[in-house]
Amino acid sequence: MAQNKFRGLGIALITPFKADGSIDEEALIRLVEFQIKGGADFLCIMGTTAETPCLTPDEKRWLRETLVQRVAGRVPLLMGCGGNNTAAVVRELQETDWTGIDGVLSVCPMYNKPSQEGLYQHFRAIAEASPVPVVLYNVPGRTGVNMTAETTLRLARDFENIVAIKEASGNITQMDDIIKNKPQGFDVISGDDGITFPLITLGAVGVISVIGNALPREFSRMVRLALNGDYASALTIHHKFTELFKLLFVDGNPAGVKAMLHAMGMIENQLRLPLVPTRLTTMEQISSILRELNIKY
Repeated sequence: MAQNKFRGLGIALITPFKADGSIDEEALIRLVEFQIKGGADFLCIMGTTAETPCLTPDEKRWLRETLVQRVAGRVPLLMGCGGNNTAAVVRELQETDWTGIDGVLSVCPMYNKPSQEGLYQHFRAIAEASPVPVVLYNVPGRTGVNMTAETTLRLARDFENIVAIKEASGNITQMDDIIKNKPQGFDVISGDDGITFPLITLGAVGVISVIGNALPREFSRMVRLALNGDYASALTIHHKFTELFKLLFVDGNPAGVKAMLHAMGMIENQLRLPLVPTRLTTMEQISSILRELNIKY
């Protein structure tokens, strides 16, 4: 069984843009160093939070090469590679240079709503084609289809290079079922900041986090405390961020966390259409909570 390197605090890294819409290289490098210094255990690049559907092939290639070079093996890198055309995903897996990348995060096919057997066959093709370990990604709120615990466990048992699932179904019972019945060497990773604490108490090994972009030091501390069984201390930190968890997603992701990073002076508040910045009221609430928390950068 391939080993899962993706434990603890993973950051679903944003893509910072300049006012003219181009990628902001200086801000990107600043963010990467901020995450690693803040205690991030791994980085998840070119996922949902990176606005990947709105990046060109050249930008994706540049991002991959830049991040591999900058991170330089200091933490593992998990890279998004998925879609609803199985053959196209397989081709991308075969043609991409995976040097310096430790695993692939592959989302359930969106829009065309496959059956559970269709999901199994899709991920079977990906597992057979992938040169790196595979992390499944179940996020029915975005894809329109939920991968059941039964299908997840079937994939986990049948393919040694499928090492984990990022679970963002919001269904604690389903996640607990996977944790309870999973084979050794397969892990569950939280896909929602707000339920990371309870999920770790059930046996999840970490989170791929949005809020960690802005608060890696605080959120990594919460994750480590929970993983070490100090639930009382972890719960205190979890409750401190309850309001922020809601605010970060009320106007969509990554609009919330980009507003937060902008309030911290780290990036321009720029997104690519069809995504737009948060409403002014949300921005003001985020800034107010940051002041209350008195977090130093």
